[in-house]
Formats: sequence, structure tokens, C-alpha cells
Amino acid sequence: MAVKMRLTRIGKKKSPFYRVVIADERAPRDGKFIESIGTYDPKQDPSVFKIDEEKAKKWLSNGAKPTETVGKLLKQAGIIEK
Repeated sequence: MAVKMRLTRIGKKKSPFYRVVIADERAPRDGKFIESIGTYDPKQDPSVFKIDEEKAKKWLSNGAKPTETVGKLLKQAGIIEK
């Protein structure tokens, strides 16, 4: 089972809000997930990104692959080094 770290949309129409989740890569975007580790709000200026650093590091060490967007956010937060 391949595990991905990705965003799940929970905001209403034209007002996006996302959760950072750990999910099986075969699951749909807004479908079943294993664990929620943070949130991302792109509508605020500057955008707000909150994540549980311990959980993120644990999942990365266990082999979870972040998507492109989540990878950029993790680099901004300093969890992944460049």
C-alpha cells in the first residue's frame, strides 16, 4: 500500500479550505484517509498553514510521499530541508 501526504478540500464553493491528510494513493481526493495532520487556508493574506510537525516527520520517516503542493508547504514550514 503506497501512502501519500496530500490535501483534502473541505471548504464551500469559491472558498477553499484544505486539510493535510495521510491517505492511500488509490483513495479519491475527498475520500477515506488514515490521519489528518494539519490545515491550509489559501484565502487569507498571507495564506495560513498549520501542521503537527511530529506527525509529519513520523509519516515521512515511514515512507509517506508528499504531493507537489504539500511538499512546497512542508519546505516553507521547515519540516523538509531543501
